[in-house]
Amino acid sequence: MFGTLMMFVVPTLALRLLGLAGVRRFATWRISAAHGLAFLFTMTGLAHFVPDSVTVMPSHSDLVAMVPGIVPFPEFAVYATGVLELAGAAGLLFAGTRRWAGLVLAALLVVMVPANIYAAVEDIPLNGEAPTPLWFRIPEQIVYFAVALWAAQALPVIRDSRSRREPATVAGPGATTPAAQSGGR
Repeated sequence: MFGTLMMFVVPTLALRLLGLAGVRRFATWRISAAHGLAFLFTMTGLAHFVPDSVTVMPSHSDLVAMVPGIVPFPEFAVYATGVLELAGAAGLLFAGTRRWAGLVLAALLVVMVPANIYAAVEDIPLNGEAPTPLWFRIPEQIVYFAVALWAAQALPVIRDSRSRREPATVAGPGATTPAAQSGGR
């Protein structure tokens, strides 16, 4: 149950530690989390192509079984989502593509919620193990969704008021300051 979550948390923490040790690429939590999410989606994306003979992770057949009957061409849907996961993972690694990759992965997570609900309700095993219970899986997906949007810079960074600075201006006769223009704020 915690395996997928650890595929995100462990790389994110390891990369952030590298940032603290001086590796500038991982100087922020946002970049470290983007790379951690890329690792997670690389691993889960690869599962979409794994044959049944591989037993260390869910296989293509396991994922096809998760697709609700209402979805046409479930084999194709699994391959397509695998390609999108791998492409999104690659996109998270580069500043120029990170925004779109994060947005696409967030949308993909929303689209895949019905498959996760179906697998849990129908008790469809993954790699011989019971599916992750909904009480864990849905909040877990919300975390990935939020991190994908945060990595895409679609969610604001929350800062306290002490870190805000007003722009410096030289006020002459009749000039207004930024604080006066915004009503004293």
